[in-house]
Amino acid sequence: MSAAEARAAMAAPRPDQGFTSRRVTVDGLKLHVRSRTGSPEPGIPWVLLHGLAVSHRYLMPTALALPGDVHVPDLPGFGLSQSPRGAFDVIEHATAMAGWMDAEGLSGAVLLGNSFGCQVAVELAVRRPELACALVLVGPTVDPDAPTAAGQAWRWVRDLAHEDPRQAQIIARDVRDAGVPRVLRTLRHSTRHPMAQRLPLVAAPILVLRGEHDPIAPPSWIARAAGLAATGRSMSLARAAHNAVTTAGPALAAEAVAFVNHRGVVSR
Repeated sequence: MSAAEARAAMAAPRPDQGFTSRRVTVDGLKLHVRSRTGSPEPGIPWVLLHGLAVSHRYLMPTALALPGDVHVPDLPGFGLSQSPRGAFDVIEHATAMAGWMDAEGLSGAVLLGNSFGCQVAVELAVRRPELACALVLVGPTVDPDAPTAAGQAWRWVRDLAHEDPRQAQIIARDVRDAGVPRVLRTLRHSTRHPMAQRLPLVAAPILVLRGEHDPIAPPSWIARAAGLAATGRSMSLARAAHNAVTTAGPALAAEAVAFVNHRGVVSR
């Protein structure tokens, strides 16, 4: 991470590099959203969805590198968003995100998710197809070859050897905000979500990415996920691991923009 990326990750709720924070109430929950809007050439809006145990913070290196209007919400119970009574499952998180997008008047967005956020993006696109014009799935979970919480946890431990240690401050803050019990319950929800069965139901084109050193989303699963999509493509990002959204933000953003442009995607 660059110094500017690290600063952006930890800035909220203060403004930084064009991004500001606001609160949006959805079904009685106050959700925190980090956004940059008002671009002279806004084009298609981007919505970034974070993974398990983390928040908008680690997505900021990618958010900074994307063009136009960019929105990075914290899922309920994570980051600076209000916590519901229990840990939401994938469907409940997708429903909350749909409610937020409706409240903001957002539709036809590119949904860019990482890890668990990919599951939320897919479920959102299946249930509310008008909200998504394309999906970018980075290190999607859950690989059917490791469908248990223990299997996913072991892959996460292996991933740590390939991650930039400068992420530690961000992740520590995120885990503190969410709390370990919520993280563990959400992990169990993640493993119960039938990602492989839901991917073929997405009408929008899908780019599936992984860092080349990512053990959580191995090449076999990435290729399979892209093959399950109605219109899918897969690729790897050099020198990155599972948190490519943090450590390879500019390269990831460039590939996402190129995919959207190549496919001729237009906002609905």
